[in-house]
Parts: sequence; structure tokens; C-alpha cells
Amino acid sequence: MHKHVDWDDPGADSVMHHFERDPAGHSDPGPGDILSARHEGAIVRVRVEAYVDGTSIGEVVAIIALGNGRRMKSHGKLALGDTVRLPDASRALEPHRETREGDDDAQD
Repeated sequence: MHKHVDWDDPGADSVMHHFERDPAGHSDPGPGDILSARHEGAIVRVRVEAYVDGTSIGEVVAIIALGNGRRMKSHGKLALGDTVRLPDASRALEPHRETREGDDDAQD
């Protein structure tokens, strides 16, 4: 069963808006692809298991705090391992930030 998620509006970081300007680089997501979106101010990465009618279905494989880049096991009602539906319109580019030693090892 899929967990219902109210995704944040990606705004200027919209993946679909980016590909409107450069359609040559766009293809539908496939199994194993990792997509990003925003939920309650956090970055959420989803590993695609299926793609149906503009919506990816997959497992939450990372939840990352937007401000400091810390990885979390859960955020609000969303947790690692949840199966979610991610519409193309909610996909977001991840912000660029400098990686510091130990950032990827942090878990809440």
C-alpha cells in the first residue's frame, strides 16, 4: 500500500520546468532510478519501482534536512522504507551544497 504524501511545490527547482527548456535530456523514470522531491521542507529521495501515467511509485530511500544536509530516518509522517507515489509535477532538483566530511554518516 502506498503512503499518501502531500509533496511541497518544487517552485523554481521543478524538474519538469527544467526539462521544458531542455526537452532533449528528459526521459521517463525507470525501475532503480532515484528521484528527488520536497516534503515539509526536507529533501526526499525515492527509488522508482514503477512508472504509471506520469507518476513514479517507489520506496523512500533517503530523507535529508534541507538546511544542514543531515540524514533522517523519518520526517513528519514519512519514514525510510515507505512506499509512495511521486507525480512528475512534484519532482525537484536538489540544491547544491558543499559536502563536508561526515555529512553522509549522520543519522537521526
